[in-house]
Amino acid sequence: MNAAEILEILMVVCFGCSWPMNVMKSYKARTTKGKSLGFLIMICVGYVCGIASKSIGGSYKWYVMFFYVLNLCMVLLDVAMYARNYRLDQANKKQNSN
Repeated sequence: MNAAEILEILMVVCFGCSWPMNVMKSYKARTTKGKSLGFLIMICVGYVCGIASKSIGGSYKWYVMFFYVLNLCMVLLDVAMYARNYRLDQANKKQNSN
């Protein structure tokens, strides 16, 4: 393992540490206020591109790929929380308008 791989792993791990906290915040907030679906989608696309580059670039390392896939799963979970919270926002809006 070279220095570039170690730094890449540290970068992905640091991002990975923040996603569970973000998912929990989304779960507790029960609203989409302050969230951006576009941002979450762009992060997903970024992780998919990272996974693709590792897969086709000839530099496949399972331990790097593991963190990319784990982070992608966390972001997808946050997208699911966004969808749940969007439905809750719509139900609250409907209830408040009656």
